[in-house]
Amino acid sequence: MATNPTGTDSYNNANAENAMFARNNGGELPADYETKMVSSNAAAAPTGPIIANPGPLGLMAFATTTLCLSLFNAGAGVPASTPPNMVMGMAVFYGGLSQLLAGMWEFKTGNTFGATAFTSYGAFWMAFAAIYVPWFGILPAYASVPASTLETAVGHFLVVWTIVTGIFTIASHRSSIALFSLFFCLFITFILLTASKYNSANSTTTQVAGGAFGIITAAIAYYNALAGLLTPENSFFQLPLGPLNRRR
Repeated sequence: MATNPTGTDSYNNANAENAMFARNNGGELPADYETKMVSSNAAAAPTGPIIANPGPLGLMAFATTTLCLSLFNAGAGVPASTPPNMVMGMAVFYGGLSQLLAGMWEFKTGNTFGATAFTSYGAFWMAFAAIYVPWFGILPAYASVPASTLETAVGHFLVVWTIVTGIFTIASHRSSIALFSLFFCLFITFILLTASKYNSANSTTTQVAGGAFGIITAAIAYYNALAGLLTPENSFFQLPLGPLNRRR
């Protein structure tokens, strides 16, 4: 006899009806036996918890923190040399923790790219903030060495994230124009900021250029986040992302 691992009432009722029909008709099963069993199995299929789209949260956290830091790097209203300590709280909790959580939820939805990207950049923001948190002792460790040594060390930190961003840029080339543009501009941003740390002779100009590209990157990230929020259920219009994965 067929069995159902869920042991639901609908399945048991269907089995009972079929058994009664067989007894009354010389052991023959009804003509719609398979249809009844398939429908009862479908009705009894377990459903998991509904997971909302974590993408807009991760993108909003990334965009907001990137914009705030980029305004400092670009010297918007403040000298470009101003320490970005004001951004560190946001880097830990919004850019860091929120993106990290979004990455974990992306794993649940089965989105490998989103999970890897959000988790990685959430960790980046936390690691970047740790540089300016006295408890970690990173900046005090460079107090007795020339300032150029600290600049080079930060350059090393940024160059590895330039490589990571380059990998994400390549991996996003068949996603959408909006998402690819985001990672491409972020890649350029990291290149310029890394160069500003390695090139002390012209560091301010390169840093300001990196801040300007960071602002552009944040704007594109906001666009992607808004496109994810404007669903047919809650909006009269949607934003185009320019999909690149259409089959010819």
